[in-house]
Amino acid sequence: QVQLVESGGGLVQAGDSLRLSCAASGRYTMGWFRQAPGKEREFVAGLNSYGGNILYTDSVKGRFTIYRDNADNTLYLQMSSLKPEDTAVYYCAARGGHTIATARSNALYDYWGRGTQVTVSA
Repeated sequence: QVQLVESGGGLVQAGDSLRLSCAASGRYTMGWFRQAPGKEREFVAGLNSYGGNILYTDSVKGRFTIYRDNADNTLYLQMSSLKPEDTAVYYCAARGGHTIATARSNALYDYWGRGTQVTVSA
């Protein structure tokens, strides 16, 4: 049973930084997604089980950094220069099997955490 538990969300002001964590029960190719009210879930960033093949959505490039600590199977998302439009529930997700291909499509992720709320005030 794959378990993913996110933490680190909160209420911050525009321009602030925040770091999200996702504790995983194993080592997988993983990604961060987010869903704002009334919008579809969208890909934010991802990397493979070795920490490579890193992808970002254009709107967060230069502001967010995804990385992992394979010593304890934790995925991180360091978010800087936060904007009100970054407000969303952030989810971590994992791909099943042994794939090392990072993917942007949420349909290619098999396991999901429950999410953590990030709210950025203007």
